[in-house]
Amino acid sequence: MSHKLGIIGFGGMGYYHFLQIREKLEGVVSVKGVFDVREEQQQLAIDNGLIAYGTRESLLTDPEIDLVLVATPNNFHKDISIDALRHGKNVVCEKPVTLNAEELREVIAVSKQTGKLFTVHQNRRWDRDFRIIMEVVNSGIIGKPYMVESRVQGSKRVLQEWRGRKENGGGMIYDWGIHILDQIMWLDRSKVKEVYCDTFSIFAKEVDDNFKAVIKFESGLNAMLKVETNCFINQPRWNLFCEDGTAEIADWTCSGKIVKLKDESELAWDNVIVYTEAGPTRTMAPRPMETTEELPLPSVNADWTEFYKNVTAAIEGREELIVKPEEALRVMTVIDALFVSAKEGRSVTVNA
Repeated sequence: MSHKLGIIGFGGMGYYHFLQIREKLEGVVSVKGVFDVREEQQQLAIDNGLIAYGTRESLLTDPEIDLVLVATPNNFHKDISIDALRHGKNVVCEKPVTLNAEELREVIAVSKQTGKLFTVHQNRRWDRDFRIIMEVVNSGIIGKPYMVESRVQGSKRVLQEWRGRKENGGGMIYDWGIHILDQIMWLDRSKVKEVYCDTFSIFAKEVDDNFKAVIKFESGLNAMLKVETNCFINQPRWNLFCEDGTAEIADWTCSGKIVKLKDESELAWDNVIVYTEAGPTRTMAPRPMETTEELPLPSVNADWTEFYKNVTAAIEGREELIVKPEEALRVMTVIDALFVSAKEGRSVTVNA
């Protein structure tokens, strides 16, 4: 069964969804038409063989469309999602799903009232680099994790169009931050108990263009998240610290390695000062190479199209939804706390 999708908001992400669906999801879902307030985007739809609906209402009342993608600027997500649900449509909403947790509670309530599926396009759960980190943790190859560092860094220094405007829900916490936070909260399903966040507005006038956050989980895992738009020497995309080793992913190509403590490497450290390039030290004396082994990162399969395959299977009752609205609510609760922390300059207790 092929589901008919209507797209509201045919900008960069809306057009991206269309191209990916057309190329990779034939027989699963197809885009019938779009609505956008901009004439040039309506014409783009027509040029691609789609219906350009004259109004949002006309798209939502098309009986053939059973699934709607909301891909507008962030501040419109709540109202359009609710409107689509009340028109009897299943809804995929781009991230951030809403501007705060309270708005999302309203959407979830309508989804339950109407009995229609509602989910969030957290497609980066299928990123290969993230899936590698998940595999390392789940395999237990280097023991229990206690700290993970996740970074997205660039040097463009410009937030384009509405992404630089506070009214539209711009800024890096809402943009990349919500992706890497969702990844971390999917990696560790225990409750978040405390957060701390610093934001910077170096070139953007209204919103954060760089931020650093620390997330503490009940499991004992601490996560450090960084998103930077003014970084000219990138640090590794991931560093994972576990009780028996360390894993690193350098960049989006997923180059990297695991360094693992050998099982038989209970080393009796001499209580002597070692002289290094950094000067005399006991604590940071280099570990003998024979006590560790270097392993390649695991090979994983990661396919973004699995998101839509799961959504359509969930509509048909064949699968459980992977990106659940309740999970998105946990993430938005933490996002709210990050903004409070950044504004007040303190750690914030959370129960999410």
